[in-house]
Amino acid sequence: MRRVLIANRGEIALRVIRACRQAGLETVAVYSELDANSPHIWAADEAVCIGPAAPLLSYLKGEAILHVTKARGCDAIHPGYGFLAENAAFATACEENGVTFIGPSAESIRTMGDKAEARRAAIRLGVPVVPGSQDSFVEPKAAAGAVGDIGFPVLLKARSGGGGRGMRVVEDAEQFEGLFQQATAEAAAAFGDGGVYLERYFKKVRHIEVQVLGDGQGNAVHLWERDCSTQRRHQKLVEEALSPALDAETREAICNAAVGLTAGIDYRGAGTVEFLYDPADKAFYFIEMNTRIQVEHPVTEMLTGVDLVAEQLRIADGHGLAFDTPPPVSGHAIEFRINAEDPAQGFQPSPGRIEQWRPPSGPGVRLDSHVYPGYEVPTFYDSLLGKLIVQGVDRADALAKARLVLSRFLVTGVATTIPFHLDLLDDPEFQAGDIHTGWVETRAKARAA
Repeated sequence: MRRVLIANRGEIALRVIRACRQAGLETVAVYSELDANSPHIWAADEAVCIGPAAPLLSYLKGEAILHVTKARGCDAIHPGYGFLAENAAFATACEENGVTFIGPSAESIRTMGDKAEARRAAIRLGVPVVPGSQDSFVEPKAAAGAVGDIGFPVLLKARSGGGGRGMRVVEDAEQFEGLFQQATAEAAAAFGDGGVYLERYFKKVRHIEVQVLGDGQGNAVHLWERDCSTQRRHQKLVEEALSPALDAETREAICNAAVGLTAGIDYRGAGTVEFLYDPADKAFYFIEMNTRIQVEHPVTEMLTGVDLVAEQLRIADGHGLAFDTPPPVSGHAIEFRINAEDPAQGFQPSPGRIEQWRPPSGPGVRLDSHVYPGYEVPTFYDSLLGKLIVQGVDRADALAKARLVLSRFLVTGVATTIPFHLDLLDDPEFQAGDIHTGWVETRAKARAA
């Protein structure tokens, strides 16, 4: 590879450009008309406007991005996360046009992107899965027939995509048809695929994800796990590593299961294998694989010292894995998503102009962001302003340092999630690591009562 087109925007575009520069690769950025003042344009060697603000007319327009790729002499595309990152058709188009897609094969994306197919692959490879339907459905009557083997409460999940869209919890048969129709409509609108499959719903579980790398030839390695249990409406708010909920034996088992799945599908590049973990009986269940770099990948980078984007570039360029055993870890790392949302108003989006932006810095502190004073937070894209990652010698040290760092993070002009994070750090249950995926919402309801 010599010249890479970055098919994304915001902080992840900057992150990829930095890794490319360190690897000696030239970069071409693309941007929508709304992003004409985005820093990723200035950071790249060249930048090309690809359309209006709406993602369907710009960042999701695969044909236009491929046209720019070839016209500007790029031999590779890095999709970042979101947009086209898990689009099997786009990965296929790259292959057909002789462009290296910096990610897994289209086949891997297709297999893991179809949740029912992913379950079948996991079962075939001996990875435990959440009890659920073998097939996906678009009609509520057919889906209702599968509930008997699962039992209520049941979780409806979109066959394609993620991020909590097309997801509903159904407590009983009376609710089923209405919530099913909501889930399929939302999934169709978000992903162009209304198919939904069913899983048993666990009320109090942890969300554990394992970072993996594969060479596409049956070799894989893990870089330990991240705990993403602090979430609201299935959207992650805080991620940390290592998980405070796992003992050494369970950690080894869940990481080995992730490696077995990754190697078993000849996965290429960076990926994340996600599990539900039930602390009551120390059981874990595969739920999905994200076939891309994750938003929260800096947590693993801080913990291990491995540059995951650099590893993506190496593997895509035909090199094997840089290591075949998990790297050693150092201390504890935790990431806080700084979103332009108002926690006091139910996390309502808060677009507008950033007046003051004074982020903290210091040893063990990292901020991945594209924001600057005067930056206009748009309504067309997600509300992520940046990711604050803090590392300590252990979890208690990381939490104490995070409390100090967040209190010094000054942002004015828009509401942010910083007050939520500060409040979270003062909560005894969070400090003890005694939480679950529904804990944030349960806590909010208790306070409102």
